[in-house]
Amino acid sequence: MSHADAPETAERARMELERVRSSPLTPKARLAIPAQDMPCQEPSVRRGNMREVAKGYTKDQAMLEAERCLQCRNAPCISGCPVKVDIPGFIGRVREGDFAGAASVIKRTNLLPSICGRVCPQEKQCQLPCTVGKALGGVDKAIQIGRLERFAADYERESGRLSAPTAAAPTGRKIAVVGAGPAGLTCAVDVRRQGHAVIIFEAFHKAGGVMVYGIPEFRLPKALVASEAAVLESMGVDYEMSFLVGRTRRLSSLLAEDGFDAVFVGTGAGLPKFMDIPGENLVGVFSANEYLTRTNLMKAYDAARAATPIYPSKRVAVLGGGNVAMDSARMALRLGAEEVRILYRRTREEMPARAEEVVHAMEEGVIFEFLRSPTKVLGDDTGRAAALEVLTYELGEPDESGRRRPVAIRGSETVMPFDTIIVAVGNESNPLISRTTPELKVDRWGHILVDEKQKTSIERVYAGGDIVLGAATVILAMGEGRRAAAAINEVLQ
Repeated sequence: MSHADAPETAERARMELERVRSSPLTPKARLAIPAQDMPCQEPSVRRGNMREVAKGYTKDQAMLEAERCLQCRNAPCISGCPVKVDIPGFIGRVREGDFAGAASVIKRTNLLPSICGRVCPQEKQCQLPCTVGKALGGVDKAIQIGRLERFAADYERESGRLSAPTAAAPTGRKIAVVGAGPAGLTCAVDVRRQGHAVIIFEAFHKAGGVMVYGIPEFRLPKALVASEAAVLESMGVDYEMSFLVGRTRRLSSLLAEDGFDAVFVGTGAGLPKFMDIPGENLVGVFSANEYLTRTNLMKAYDAARAATPIYPSKRVAVLGGGNVAMDSARMALRLGAEEVRILYRRTREEMPARAEEVVHAMEEGVIFEFLRSPTKVLGDDTGRAAALEVLTYELGEPDESGRRRPVAIRGSETVMPFDTIIVAVGNESNPLISRTTPELKVDRWGHILVDEKQKTSIERVYAGGDIVLGAATVILAMGEGRRAAAAINEVLQ
């Protein structure tokens, strides 16, 4: 990440772009252009505010990065994208300076490019098979596809050219989408394109799902989520907010009584897991879901105006090694914690969190305790968390996930003082819909079972996203939403 001043970064990119375009570019010359860093706020400044950390590419930076692309005929990057964005196509438009055109190419298959450009794990998806990255020996040297996607989407919005897909003539068919997260929004767009009426039922008061309650403002500004969700309204999609399917209305009633021709369930995985260790019921122990929902959706960081309180913390322990753990730790710093430590029972190499998020957390002062995990929460005489008993681990043989299994070292217990513990070890599916719809088949973890077209055990009911996959990524959920929409459209034809 670059912390250089924006004018300095822009001027350097402008001069370099002029230089590389001064003569015809061979593939070898393209490989010699370095990947463009993303300008960011200084760590010492950003840990004290909620503004977005990454500032985005300048026009010259974007065009220079686009010049690195070899425009491979076999386009291996597309195979790594769950929604199959025409990556060489949009990058070619950026190279030409046609930024609005680049956005239009992306939005043929992805209506949430501002979001995906910010939060997708590109290093594990589209950038992993990139020819440039492989030639230069590392995914960090691949074409920075996510940053270019973000640039094109931001340009379209900031220039006032935000466009919506056109809906076909009305078909008289009506689709219910349960959940306004990435899977639901994507499914809604694709069935609406075909002219079907769509109503999205959302339990919260805002659309976006995990994008509004889970991902912090400093990583994904909520105004972007609202903007991209509003595109659906401009297409004629209706929202029913604060509507909890399974309680407000049963899933079976949507089909049998309300006249919907098909239903898509994209309710996510919002039920937090805990570690099942003594003391987890003490005051000061939170699930990451609650902690982040209070601070993101309910804006508890704005104490003067928020309708919900936030627990005052000095020494915070975050348990886990994924993106949610990074978000929780970085949020705790911004809420005034004096010290934040992440406890993870493997090493950095095994961490599932995005490399960029780990680096950002380290830059901001989060302390990482690798090969350590708690065995119990210790409380004070008022019933509040005061410390963790922590065990040290070493790595053994790989487990079924391919990561080396952590093995506890006997007698290594130590006590570490903390007044706040945030548990970020994953989520499970909320059982409300499955319990109120007994004919809906689920696995032992509560994930809805679907076929290759996302169809459930109930006729005309489809599902996708975290309710099927478990806790996954925004773009994987979107991919499932697109598959379900294609199946619904095929059936309704």
